[in-house]
Amino acid sequence: MRAVEFRDIEAGLSCVIGFGSDAWDRLFGAPRPANLHVFPEIRAGARHAVSTPGDLLFHIRAKRMDLCFELATQIMGQIGEAVSAVDEVHGFRYFDDRDLIGFVDGTENPRGEAAIDAVLIGEEDPLFAGGSYVIVQKYLHDLEGWNALSTEVQEGIIGRKKLSDIELDNSIKPTSAHNALTTIVEDGREIKILRDNMPFGRVGSGEFGTYFIGYSRTPRTIEQMLENMFVGRPPGNYDRLLDFSRAVTGNLFFVPSATFLESVAGDPPAVAAPSTISATAQPTPSLTREDPGSLGIGSLKGDVPHE
Repeated sequence: MRAVEFRDIEAGLSCVIGFGSDAWDRLFGAPRPANLHVFPEIRAGARHAVSTPGDLLFHIRAKRMDLCFELATQIMGQIGEAVSAVDEVHGFRYFDDRDLIGFVDGTENPRGEAAIDAVLIGEEDPLFAGGSYVIVQKYLHDLEGWNALSTEVQEGIIGRKKLSDIELDNSIKPTSAHNALTTIVEDGREIKILRDNMPFGRVGSGEFGTYFIGYSRTPRTIEQMLENMFVGRPPGNYDRLLDFSRAVTGNLFFVPSATFLESVAGDPPAVAAPSTISATAQPTPSLTREDPGSLGIGSLKGDVPHE
């Protein structure tokens, strides 16, 4: 990566690598990260959070798309014969951090020490401290149907004002609002995740979507959010955004620390069969820690426009 990064140090090129449950067993075996498993499928009425195959995730980000492209090219040049690419998404920054449905995305992302606490595994799984879990989903939007709604109805579905991004007061916000159902509270404390969502699309093909990327120190938090969205809290009180957005992929990956990857870099690969990979390219300022084993991930808020 350094050879590509050196072409423009200020572009903030980074790459986060994630491993799926089956791939972990083939590559590393025991011990396993405590909460690594296959992404759970969710069905409720017409709503479906699919679980799709995926062994490796490369989350590439920079201020320049050409650097993302070059790094992806170099990676595939090294591992291409051992893998089969199943999904490749090129995201971009849309105006002031908005998604294609017109609302600001990632407003509630934690920052600084709060982000580290939300994302990085600690003493609860000491062999994998400094790592993280990431869940990715590719959502396609019915923009024609969404844009036919009034702004007020859209705001009720999201739970925020569209222009100002101010959260609706609880006295008027529906309990089915997206930001209500994705708020997780345990023992009186809100449990945060780090969202790195990016819009993507192909105008000529009528494809408009959001690539959800959620980092957390345990996948249970995001899985509970998805349960609330698709099934409802209580059941039936589901996220109305899903009437206009459908998930076409769903994967859970474990992201080891750089220290772990360096410790196994000299070991021979144990891949028994070709792996499937997902790739997405996009930006963000780094979430850093003095520990050299920390991940290079951070809040979506920033000036890095490509993934």
